[in-house]
Amino acid sequence: MKAMVVQTPGPVEQEPLKLIEREKPSPGAGEILVRVTACGVCRTDLHVVEGELAPRRAAVVPGHEIVGVVERCGRGATRFAPGAPVGIAWLRGVCGRCRYCASGRENLCPEARFTGYDEDGGYAEYALAPQAFAYALPEPLVRAEAAPLLCAGIIGYCALKRARVRPGTTVGLYGFGGSAHIAIQVLRHWGCRVFVMSRGGGHRELAEALGADWVGRADQPPPAALDAAILFAPAGELVPAALEALDRGGVLAVAGIHLSPIPPLDYARHLFNEKELVSVTANTRRDAAEFLELAARIPVKTHTVAMPLEQGNQALRMLKHDEIKGAAVLTSV
Repeated sequence: MKAMVVQTPGPVEQEPLKLIEREKPSPGAGEILVRVTACGVCRTDLHVVEGELAPRRAAVVPGHEIVGVVERCGRGATRFAPGAPVGIAWLRGVCGRCRYCASGRENLCPEARFTGYDEDGGYAEYALAPQAFAYALPEPLVRAEAAPLLCAGIIGYCALKRARVRPGTTVGLYGFGGSAHIAIQVLRHWGCRVFVMSRGGGHRELAEALGADWVGRADQPPPAALDAAILFAPAGELVPAALEALDRGGVLAVAGIHLSPIPPLDYARHLFNEKELVSVTANTRRDAAEFLELAARIPVKTHTVAMPLEQGNQALRMLKHDEIKGAAVLTSV
């Protein structure tokens, strides 16, 4: 099979992803072999490829927004039948024994393993997954365009939950890429007022098209105080501005797995009056199932740019430089 692997992490401009031929993997006990229809290109992949996330596996295949079809089931894997459409996301395994797993917070498990990081992911023609960490796709989501929902969508939904967003509230989105363009559709479904702060002209145009109530520059104050804010851009320098834009009791959730340094905060300006700064760490399987059901019901429409598998470096480079309106999706068919 064809696969794109990270030979040596480095700047994506130096094309660290290499196209190779590998033997098609065979599913072990409790695993399924999935023929990949499409794999979304996520900013976390960029952090893996460029080495901002310390390597955990040599020559890893990135990619964790996987839509595909079950080709074969390993011993004891009876949850899905061959031919079933499935999704594979970032969270791949947990210990099931620690206090975090026992309390419904498996995303915080110290032994958690992740697709496209600890194990090979979806920048390939085939991918393996434990059946317990794969998702049945509702009928409206059985398409390549649904790939970004498997991480960008799920993490955006988790960020909304962490920020305690309620229907009808005022929410600010900082950065408007693959995740935010999905989150805004959930917010509009909930009747929220949405302000978008983004540095990219194309991203601002998409935000307007998707119903943002106001769109401005990334560092520009919104026209009204925010009940909640989500920072999607991996830019720590935006944290003070976002906190200052919050109303009393507001919450800023940082949705990325990697963030540049945060400048010093002034307690009175940025945190007093019970403002909160929280992070988002992966997701639970329950989060994913909740979001996928909601996305099918709304229904969420993704804006994607399809690219062949061998253009993985180019897709990541375009993501890095904000040249993609929506999200890129790699296909091998």
